[in-house]
Amino acid sequence: MSATSTISVGDNQVDLPIKTGTIGPDVIDIGKLHAKTGMFTFDPGFTSTASCESKITYIDGDAGVLLYRGYPIEQIAEQGDFLETCYLMLFGELPTPAQKADFDYRVTRHTMVHDQMNRFFQGFRRDAHPMAIMVACVGALSAFYHDSTDISDDKQRMIASLRMIAKMPTLAAMAYKYSIGQPFVYPKNDLDYTSNFLRMCFAVPCEEFVVNPIYARALDRIFILHADHEQNASTSTVRLAGSSGANPFACIAAGIACLWGPAHGGANEAALKMLEEIGTPDNVAKYVAKAKDKNDPFRLMGFGHRVYKNYDPRARIMQKTTHEVLSQLGIKDDPLLEVAVQLEQIALKDEYFIEKKLYPNIDFYSGITLKAMGFPTSMFTVLFALARTTGWIAQWAEMIEDPSQKIGRPRQLYIGPDKREYVPIGQRG
Repeated sequence: MSATSTISVGDNQVDLPIKTGTIGPDVIDIGKLHAKTGMFTFDPGFTSTASCESKITYIDGDAGVLLYRGYPIEQIAEQGDFLETCYLMLFGELPTPAQKADFDYRVTRHTMVHDQMNRFFQGFRRDAHPMAIMVACVGALSAFYHDSTDISDDKQRMIASLRMIAKMPTLAAMAYKYSIGQPFVYPKNDLDYTSNFLRMCFAVPCEEFVVNPIYARALDRIFILHADHEQNASTSTVRLAGSSGANPFACIAAGIACLWGPAHGGANEAALKMLEEIGTPDNVAKYVAKAKDKNDPFRLMGFGHRVYKNYDPRARIMQKTTHEVLSQLGIKDDPLLEVAVQLEQIALKDEYFIEKKLYPNIDFYSGITLKAMGFPTSMFTVLFALARTTGWIAQWAEMIEDPSQKIGRPRQLYIGPDKREYVPIGQRG
């Protein structure tokens, strides 16, 4: 007999089934609560509500654990690469060497975008934010690839998934090139995924470009760390858009729009701006005091996480990666890194931070690394979107294939005026 939870509503006793996952807390199935009681639940931000069943990502915020299809993020980031992570996300298992080679080949051969896409960029102002361009251009892909918008066809869904993963770095590089007034650089099939992206961003036609392997490995690791993160705001947006039957390109464009928010994808940009405001290690103590002062508007960015109540496991990997990039490239004694290290040490020892569990998160270090590579802050969220596309696609496909999935339709607690009669405009005082 399955477990149940009993809820008392007045004199009415309602038994609700309890569902158990592989790991993590059980959930109470309230699907029939309204039918039995006439009431809905009230949960702003859905922080206590599971909106779906998923096999893709698991987070234990208290223990600081992040698993991709059961594999710890630390192992994947240290030993794997981004396209292997994409394969894992889409198919649920790590690929064999033959499967990996085939998957890499298919993604690489889909990196070109239709040449008419160039005209889309010409319609934007030169100083347009790259995320604005990404939202528009990704949504426009559905106008070019009609052969992969039938979501009821599993072959078309897979083609759309491959196209999205393959073309996102091309569009992201085009958005960057357009913003700095340089010509677009086409992808090369003999380069790996991340090296290809770096070349498209930083190569110019007038000279040869050699990809720095340190940059390539660091950026590949950043992509892995950002590939998916359970039912966050942008992933939930993709699922909600997809629940209506919208084509996959439109769904990913919706996810990009949500990711653009400073509380979500823009956090690493905000963290870097904070470090630049602090400036030097000598100012750290002063700014920490400002952060503790409730009457001071200054807030430390890059600390704490809505889900992680312990140290963000991605931050440990990102910290190591940041040090590798700065030290191996001869960028030593970087003031931003020194500020970051001091802040981290304080956060791990100071009672104020420990009590509030304000541990450094991944955004704390990723901004410094991307800046060292030469990316402007306006591109940080674009890179986040590029990486998260694989998680969005996997979550979207899982939702489409879930027979219990329904169109998203949250309820509300109405607090507006009661019913009232319309007054013709001539009779209104």
